Amino acid sequence: MVTLPLEGLRVVDFTQALSGPYCTLLLGDFGADVIKVERAGTGDDSRRWGPPFVGDTAAYFLSVNRNKRSIALDLKNEDDRERAVELTTTADVVVENWRPGTADRLGLGHEEMRALNPRLVYCSISGFGETSQRPGYDQVVQGTSGWMSITGAPDGSPTKSGLPIADIASGMFATQAILASLVRRDRTDEGAYIDLAMQDSLVSMLTYQAGTYFATGQSPRRNGNQHATLAPYGTFDTADGQVNISVGNDRQWHSLCEAIGSPDLAADARFATNSDRVANTASLRTELESKLTLLTTGATLAAADLAGVPAGAIHDLEEVLTSRDLEDRGMILTSSHSRLGELQSLGSPWHIDGASSTARLAPPDLGQHTDEIIDELHRRRAAVLSSAK
Repeated sequence: MVTLPLEGLRVVDFTQALSGPYCTLLLGDFGADVIKVERAGTGDDSRRWGPPFVGDTAAYFLSVNRNKRSIALDLKNEDDRERAVELTTTADVVVENWRPGTADRLGLGHEEMRALNPRLVYCSISGFGETSQRPGYDQVVQGTSGWMSITGAPDGSPTKSGLPIADIASGMFATQAILASLVRRDRTDEGAYIDLAMQDSLVSMLTYQAGTYFATGQSPRRNGNQHATLAPYGTFDTADGQVNISVGNDRQWHSLCEAIGSPDLAADARFATNSDRVANTASLRTELESKLTLLTTGATLAAADLAGVPAGAIHDLEEVLTSRDLEDRGMILTSSHSRLGELQSLGSPWHIDGASSTARLAPPDLGQHTDEIIDELHRRRAAVLSSAK
């Protein structure tokens, strides 16, 4: 049996919604013991973000909260706050995504917690960083970071991503920073404080789009499903649907033209090089689609495969989530919930020594593990007192 990389590490999770829970989901999948501290009575807001619901719990919540134990605490109650403080003294990692300043007001800020537990890695996720009081939900940050300005049809309105990319990206970057800090802790025996902003996460992912601005001083425009610097690279019509084709160099372009029976396109001086094709994108699209609309989607994909050109169909989620590819890669996880029955969720994409993520624990009911976790604290306290005698 493969040992998961974070087995034996404890994560105390003061997060809700998506950015923080996605981070702690990844840590839980890596084997950490994740203790999700939820507000007594109401819990994580996303428990109610629906429809759809499975029983009385939102599918949204269920999608990102496996491999966690839930304890329900009222952090304005002194006894419960002390339990939360004691939990952090047992932790390797704390993750919170309250509005900046909230943790300090609750007596759970990073300075106070690291004074009690110097080896603690403490991560704060916020919309705009710990120096800003601005609240930041995903769509707000997609707008402020520039992402929406480069997403959508050229003649349409700025458009958000189909997924909450600011939440997911910040959760992933938080996980990276936590893992890097744990590696450093192994060398120095010192913890860390991580200040991670959703805005910074999306800005850091602008990469070549930001490079375009730095090179030209001009904000990139929306390109819809096409590419600003490669052609043909985008979505194209076929006789019975659409495909994505991504030509990355002139050799691939010539091979594609041969494979679809149109060597004349490769010989056309307007399309000789990638720079020529980008300069003549509209004409290229018209000429290429006049050939592809004589072929079915299947025939187009077969031709692209023969040419060694990356191409693919455009699937809906039913096609994706029921595909053999996901089954073969172990990407659909199943867990058994005591009230809700069998639940499915998406696994993490990594494979380490042949093993990948598993659903060790179903997403918890609110406070499901409160008594269990408090009992662990009592036993730990008793052991500390006994060793001190």
